[in-house]
Amino acid sequence: MTSRLIIVGPPGAGKGTQAQGIARRFGVPAISTGDLFRAHAAAQDELGKLAASYSERGELVPDEVTNRMVEERLAEADAANGFLLDGYPRNLSQVEALDEILDGAEIDAVIELSVDDDVVVERLLGRAKEQNRADDTEDVIRHRIEVYHEQTSPIVAAYAERGKVVKIDGGGNIEETAAKIESELTAFLDNNAK
Repeated sequence: MTSRLIIVGPPGAGKGTQAQGIARRFGVPAISTGDLFRAHAAAQDELGKLAASYSERGELVPDEVTNRMVEERLAEADAANGFLLDGYPRNLSQVEALDEILDGAEIDAVIELSVDDDVVVERLLGRAKEQNRADDTEDVIRHRIEVYHEQTSPIVAAYAERGKVVKIDGGGNIEETAAKIESELTAFLDNNAK
């Protein structure tokens, strides 16, 4: 069975950690756009140079460059039976691009890690203290959360219309959240397979 999955969640929700566990459980690669950008930059290939030309000017990498990176990655053999996307799609035009890339296949589920804003702030302030990140103040963190909600709400709404969103309470510890994802995502995929 293929598992084409997307994970979304605010900064500090534990997306990266949970993505690795989900990918192992379903035997699919966890594909993060951050990792893709770094891999292309390290390879200094055409897409890496193109992305760097925007990043160096402090600009966002355009959708078409990101879309091409994702399309290339999804064409690799290890993604033939599915994948877990983290950080993509980031906007509605990327949702459309992903639909085109999938060429008639559908996303099976969008895992939305839901964490109360105050819990996220607490987690990120704790992380900032541990890692001596003085720039991660409460105001900065709250702004990042606002930006996340603004950008992600339309994407979640688009997939909710298709009946693809599995909302998971990510407020617990890593193990509790992983257990919730395991049971709720498995039940969701089983129901949709019928």
